[in-house]
Amino acid sequence: MRAVVQNDKSRARGRAPARVRIGLAGLVLAAIASGCAQDGGGDQVKVTPAGGQQPLDAPPARALDSYAGKLRAAHAARVAAAHRWDLRRTPLAAPPPPAEKPRIRTREGFEVNGHRRSNLPPVFTTVPTRDKVVFLTIDDGAEKDRAFLRMMRDLDVPYTAFLSGYLVKDDTRYFRKMQSGGVALNNHTLHHPNLRGLPYRAQKREICGMQRYLEKRFGTRPDLFRPPFGSYDRATLRAAKACGIAYVPLWNQEVFADHWEYREGDRKLRPGDIVLTHFRGPEQWEGTMADMIRRFLNKVTAQGFAVGRLEDYL
Repeated sequence: MRAVVQNDKSRARGRAPARVRIGLAGLVLAAIASGCAQDGGGDQVKVTPAGGQQPLDAPPARALDSYAGKLRAAHAARVAAAHRWDLRRTPLAAPPPPAEKPRIRTREGFEVNGHRRSNLPPVFTTVPTRDKVVFLTIDDGAEKDRAFLRMMRDLDVPYTAFLSGYLVKDDTRYFRKMQSGGVALNNHTLHHPNLRGLPYRAQKREICGMQRYLEKRFGTRPDLFRPPFGSYDRATLRAAKACGIAYVPLWNQEVFADHWEYREGDRKLRPGDIVLTHFRGPEQWEGTMADMIRRFLNKVTAQGFAVGRLEDYL
């Protein structure tokens, strides 16, 4: 790739101005996303200098060439992985995380008494964003499917886990491997009870106890919590806040190995929707976790959605 400069002073230093470097990177990304940069060394991305400007053969230009090559290689790997895992289409790459995080509010009808006055964690099913992304979240930890880990690593698809201690403890290495791949491990209580109606102290033991467990076993004390069954009351949110929880994400759709379920009557995906699934296998489902991911990705990709990382928007 050849870069351009704005003035002789920039050429003398051998560096392109920042706005040019940023613009070139944007052109590279746009070209690859649209298929202008072909896999396997096809057409090169070209930038034509404006009138009166000279090409710059300088380290920043070579660095952008290298960056473009890495993007092409990553895209080619994603295409190959999609074929290997029998997807209908290659999953779309998510946009960069927003520089300004959206303001998260409790969904209307999901409030508890004194929610705002007590500054309790927001309960939400969708993240406000114009990005055409959805967020995959996986609950509990019952199934430890190695093929699922390979599939998600190969496809480079982000997801967020909400774990229950009693289901995790028999194979913490599985979840450490997940964590090492960049997956955030969050709180889903110690024993997965229906919290609604339980005394405050009992709820706090479940939530704070899982915070301590995650910190001891995985070195993390998360600020995301999902109540089992999506069931909660004011005591739940008070306890969650006392345990260091900042957000209580629920979900707008749920995906299984053989079907989808929807919270909204129109059965549509929307930008920012949170999708729930579970660590389950053939004993509980008509299929494997890989089957579930295949169903999930085929649908969201066909509708033009990428899969984003929930924590990037919070």
